[in-house]
Formats: sequence, C-alpha cells, structure tokens
Amino acid sequence: MKVYVLDKGIVLAGKGWEIQQKLKEFRRKYVLVGDWINDVHGPAKTTELKRGK
Repeated sequence: MKVYVLDKGIVLAGKGWEIQQKLKEFRRKYVLVGDWINDVHGPAKTTELKRGK
C-alpha cells in the first residue's frame, strides 16, 4: 500500500481492501481531502496584491 500526497490531490496505490481501510482511517481525522493535503504540506501561502502607483 502506497499513499502519495501531491500538491492538489492524493494517490492511493494498493489492493482494494487496503485502500478502503486507509480511507476509513483518514476519515476519522479529516473531513475533506483538502484538509489532509493542507495538514501534510502546511497552510497555503497567500500573496497579497499590492497597489502600484
């Protein structure tokens, strides 16, 4: 079973029953996939737009 957390999603590789078990495990901690990704990569950096003269 392998879990790859990418910038905009996740990839689960393994047997069907392994993937189901892993999803059940992470369902207890995270509501959305985005929450899972942000937890791994840290909060998203936002850049402020500055007004030029």
